[in-house]
Amino acid sequence: MSSVWLPCGDYHENYLKDQGWWQSSFIKVKMILLLAVVFLGIPFLAPEYWIGVATMVGYTSMGALGVQLLIGYTGLVTLGHAAFIAVGAYTSTMMILQFPWPQFMVDLGLAYPVSILVAGIVAGLWSVLFGLPSAKVKGFYLILTTMAAQFITVDFILTQYVSQIGGRGQAFSLPPGTIKIGPFVMETEREIYFLMAVLLTLIVIGLANLLRSKPGRAWVAIRDNDIAAEALGINIVWYKLLAFFVAGFTAGIAGAFWVSNTAALSPEHFPFFLSLWLVGVILIGGVGSIHGAIFGSIFMVVIMELLQMAVIPLAAYYPKLLVDFAYIKDAAFGLAIAGFVIYEPNGLAYRWWQIKNYFNLWPFSY
Repeated sequence: MSSVWLPCGDYHENYLKDQGWWQSSFIKVKMILLLAVVFLGIPFLAPEYWIGVATMVGYTSMGALGVQLLIGYTGLVTLGHAAFIAVGAYTSTMMILQFPWPQFMVDLGLAYPVSILVAGIVAGLWSVLFGLPSAKVKGFYLILTTMAAQFITVDFILTQYVSQIGGRGQAFSLPPGTIKIGPFVMETEREIYFLMAVLLTLIVIGLANLLRSKPGRAWVAIRDNDIAAEALGINIVWYKLLAFFVAGFTAGIAGAFWVSNTAALSPEHFPFFLSLWLVGVILIGGVGSIHGAIFGSIFMVVIMELLQMAVIPLAAYYPKLLVDFAYIKDAAFGLAIAGFVIYEPNGLAYRWWQIKNYFNLWPFSY
């Protein structure tokens, strides 16, 4: 670790320093403070309402990171990510309700953690199935094949068949105390938030490490020019399918987490608009950046909450506002995307990069 606080003028003398997570003492302190805010500040100091909002930000971020990997890092446009989140949610729920768990696993609270891992794997494999056309097509045609995932998975398989298992009708209700990790039962907003924070941290660390490794370099090469990447010896079909698996895996984890945050699970939780929402999140946050997925999630979720807080008092004078609130949210979503595409096409992550660069050189202006 370098003793220099700011990166300006700090030169690495070996590859080990280049591979380090924290390139300066300032970055190390900054990350420690960030983790302290995430794991101590928000859950213990924020009101319960805003803890719930932060949980929603984390859920959106987990879904958006998979979309970011496909669109931002590999150049594969997807509009079917909600389907993979749904697969993860239903896999976890079905395992909890239907799988004959050994009693010791139930007593130790291992059923739900195992179901999260299995949900990620199943969603990843399901994602690969719809990623197979990427070996032959791209662009507009790939968009259509990923859209098919939504209609086949959610509108057909889950709605018409899976939702009818056990005579439950459309919704799967989980009995109280079912969502348990070790001795901890996921019941309060704070407990659910901690689960989200741990899962999101693990996903970010895993994805960041992948992007710093051979697969990450291959994905970026495919995004920039797949023909040149293939000429350099990169197996583009393998790495495209690997990208779909990893993106589906993160979506499955997000879906399995959503099970802990809802009283009843139904296909209506995973509409096609959710896929569009996640694409909009990375457009606003910044394409091709892990920060972008998180910044975009924070921006969109908080803006929608503030919009709701503004509409509720006005509803006393204009009751129709509550009826039309869903359309107001859609309009705000569209305006936000249009505004960023016109005025800041590089997204919030680019602004963050500019701020960091300014302070990296501070107090100098060059």
